[in-house]
Amino acid sequence: MPWSLPTRFGYDHFFGLRSGAADYFSHRVDLIHSDPLDGLYRDEKRVDVPGYLTDILADEAVRYVSTKDPQPFFLSLHFNAPHWPWEGPEDEEVSRDLKDIFHRSGGTLETYAKMVAAMDRAIGRVLDAIKTAGEEENTIVVFTSDNGGERYSDTWPFTGVKGELLEGGIRVPLLMKWPHRITPGLTSDRVMASMDFLPTLLAATRHDAASQGYNGDGLNLLPILTGQAEPVARTLFWRFKASQQAAVRDGDWKYLKLGGKEHLFNVRTDPRERARLNDLYPDRMSELRKKYDAWNAQMLPYTLESYSESTKASYADRY
Repeated sequence: MPWSLPTRFGYDHFFGLRSGAADYFSHRVDLIHSDPLDGLYRDEKRVDVPGYLTDILADEAVRYVSTKDPQPFFLSLHFNAPHWPWEGPEDEEVSRDLKDIFHRSGGTLETYAKMVAAMDRAIGRVLDAIKTAGEEENTIVVFTSDNGGERYSDTWPFTGVKGELLEGGIRVPLLMKWPHRITPGLTSDRVMASMDFLPTLLAATRHDAASQGYNGDGLNLLPILTGQAEPVARTLFWRFKASQQAAVRDGDWKYLKLGGKEHLFNVRTDPRERARLNDLYPDRMSELRKKYDAWNAQMLPYTLESYSESTKASYADRY
């Protein structure tokens, strides 16, 4: 529906999908085309643009960077790659024969590599456009993901995949480039969450989050990213009620509830979450469980009824 599009939430322009996934050639989730609102949108109007979706999104981003006025800009570019369905740039025939958007019977490591390579090339084109526009030195570029990998991805050294609160399901890459302020090659083991982006980017653009009326859960990590401050301790929480999962990260320690069982791990010394430390550190286990319960009590309740039948079925099969 138009009310759910980004232009209703502060964006000046929008081009892309209303949903989180789509076929790379038809640009639809509904493969029988019964949903008139499915597909690509430009601002609030349905549009048809032929081509491979990764390339189309890059084309739009390059066009914007290359033709924008000289004012500061914010560009939020969300590739759906390498999300299912498993289609590389030359797999239009696969798209024509596709019956299930989840594509559970498809894909190979080779196809997945082609999808990732296409995204890499697309990102390179956008970075080249920023450089050509003369904005490379003072443009902040952030590359990250919304969740851990699935099926064909390699999350080594972690275990778990998308939809699980094991480290392989929640740890994602994060690369930031800002030649004007961030030293190239700088690394940090700071625990960061996506909710930190807003206060961090506000600070980078010299806007104080509190003065803007923002009192969210995120932290301004700009002093850490620029090497001016040491990381501070923090506790993060996750829950995924579709499969009754819970997790707490407190320093190096992690409490995890998965498949009806509770676990305590030290994710710094054991990032693969194999050494179950419940019996060795019962007090720590109890402390983190209590922290989770206190946090969860503040959250809005939600149940399996809020999920689609296909989502509930997929988690029933897994757990």
